[in-house]
Amino acid sequence: MAADQYQNDDERIQDKLKQKTWNEIRANDSWAIFKIMSEFVNGYETMGRIGPCVSIFGSARTKPDDKYYLLAEKIAFKISKAGYGVITGGGPGIMEAGNKGAHHGGGTSVGLNIELPFEQHYNPYIDRDKNLNFDYFFVRKVMFVKYSQGFVVMPGGFGTLDEMFEAITLIQTKKIAKFPIILVGTEFWTGLMDWVKAVMIDKFKNASPEDLNLFKIVDTEDEVVEVLDTFYKKYELSPNF
Repeated sequence: MAADQYQNDDERIQDKLKQKTWNEIRANDSWAIFKIMSEFVNGYETMGRIGPCVSIFGSARTKPDDKYYLLAEKIAFKISKAGYGVITGGGPGIMEAGNKGAHHGGGTSVGLNIELPFEQHYNPYIDRDKNLNFDYFFVRKVMFVKYSQGFVVMPGGFGTLDEMFEAITLIQTKKIAKFPIILVGTEFWTGLMDWVKAVMIDKFKNASPEDLNLFKIVDTEDEVVEVLDTFYKKYELSPNF
């Protein structure tokens, strides 16, 4: 990490620890509440007009010539041709590939952007009227899970894992319906899920063996669409709100 990055981190920590008066705290919190409310209202009003969608999660760092970028593009294309809209985080990498595939497939292409100091900038394949911007991760995640009827998880970093486990937790605790969670890339996901089974479930008993049925691991775009179609043959496809 560069020296200036250490300095920036140190300044941020010092600012957070700086003593503030009660009036300063109250004023800052009050304005934050209004900002949070505005993000929810704008998100609900925009997303509520969009039909059934599938969220695609994955790394912002994946390059356009990477096999998983190309695979995510194919998956999104096939998903859009199957009649689903596509929601991504709106940025580069896998997110761009998802929006690109949906765009070329003639489907709904939604981007839920987050303001970050690095990596994130919205991609050009999002429908112009479906490009939302957020300051708060938790508001953005609500939009993902409230308006998605399936989750496709490509290889990614901590943010991708956060989004994946959020979806699994909400389904496990029955806070949302049991929509498909599809992990793409056996080579990427097998080690983690082997640990979940061997350590979290079998050794420490911190989850149930049945929870392994909440997701599937696949490797191709055809398998993704097959999982979605098999699931929705049992139900009339309708918005999750």
